[in-house]
Amino acid sequence: MDVLTLSRLQFGLTIAFHYIFPPLSIGLGLILVIMEGLYLKTKNPLYHLMARFWVRIFGLIFAIGVATGIVMEFQFGTNWSAYSRYVGDVFGSALAAEGIFAFFLESGFLAILLFGWNKVSPRFHFFSTIMVALGAHFSAIWIVVANSWQQTPAGHHIVGQGLNARAEIVDFWQMVLNPSSVDRISHTFMGAWQAGAFFILSVSAFYLLRKKHQDFAKTSIKIALIVAAVASVMQLVTGHSSAQGISVTQPAKLAAFEAHYAESAAAPLYLFGWVNEKEEKVLMGVKIPGLLSYLVHGDFERPVTGLRAFPPDKRPPVNFVFQTYHGMVAIGMALIALSLGGLFFWWRRWLFNLKWYLWILVFSVLGPQISNQLGWFSAEVGRQPYIVYNHLLTSEAFSKSISSGEVITSLVMFVVIYIFLLALFVYLLNEKIRQGPSEDGIISEEHRA
Repeated sequence: MDVLTLSRLQFGLTIAFHYIFPPLSIGLGLILVIMEGLYLKTKNPLYHLMARFWVRIFGLIFAIGVATGIVMEFQFGTNWSAYSRYVGDVFGSALAAEGIFAFFLESGFLAILLFGWNKVSPRFHFFSTIMVALGAHFSAIWIVVANSWQQTPAGHHIVGQGLNARAEIVDFWQMVLNPSSVDRISHTFMGAWQAGAFFILSVSAFYLLRKKHQDFAKTSIKIALIVAAVASVMQLVTGHSSAQGISVTQPAKLAAFEAHYAESAAAPLYLFGWVNEKEEKVLMGVKIPGLLSYLVHGDFERPVTGLRAFPPDKRPPVNFVFQTYHGMVAIGMALIALSLGGLFFWWRRWLFNLKWYLWILVFSVLGPQISNQLGWFSAEVGRQPYIVYNHLLTSEAFSKSISSGEVITSLVMFVVIYIFLLALFVYLLNEKIRQGPSEDGIISEEHRA
């Protein structure tokens, strides 16, 4: 493989692995706020026991997330020096804002969240939990803002030419509120809330099936199920809004989502299929005629810009984007059915007696994780061949001074390290789940007063 392909493979691998953890910590952070808030309101020790157990899980996920995130920033300088020079001003501002508004907030209160039980008042501990949860959300906002600028650049001008060209900010807030920021932030938040909620549903369902920690598991499921249902339904809303925005700002990506080749015609929506890019058609596809036109324009007959409106070398890899996008949508619809079905079973008082449903919940933890990864792949590959849409080609952005052998060496090193980190994470997580909530986690009577 050449240096460009290897560098893309390395960055994709490292960010995909890292992206397992931040959504979990964001979603768990929100649910921790709910659990501690319920404890302060009701004084029911069960809520305190729940918060204390899930905080231990949160701490583990947060630590692995930070460790895996550091690597990506080094790659900007080593593998993507031309890209770093081009986006340095923009990313510098966004990452500095993340450090000021998010990382300091998270790290400043994290110690109190993890070790402050019985050392600070319940109200101050609750305040710390809110700050950590807000910090996790702020961190996501600034990272997504930086990424969104790559998708829909705004608020800048280009200075210099050729290899010395770079984007310079002329309007900070126009850069922050670029055309895709709000849609992508809200879509990312819902995916993170789903990740946290279905993680709690999975562990709690496992406890119920093993007839352990029954009250703890039932109450955890009730809270997580409400969050999962809200996030899953809102994920559909934010996804639809995001797709409408893409139809305006990145029409080639939207056309690739549905393998819509006709230059300008009413577009169907495929349920599934396999794209033959050479013949420019979908094989074994099941489609609903005009539905993409309706979802984008509210009119079944209105034309949608297709891939033939773009030169072949300016189109993304269609079949890959088509498959990842449809995989994400399919899993998203399944999560909606699963969470709304759970609310129905809860209403009918069947929820905790349906073993088949509880077993589905055990494995449901994979759903948000896979859909988040597929969504990220479809978004990032969908903007190819550009690394900064309509501004900088990916083929112009990688470091020319490194060799394929050097990239292979670092790639192998990352694979080995990540396998070790994943094994360590699974082992520690399994230990914490096996131990379960302990009664010594209940807040002391003196402190509760």
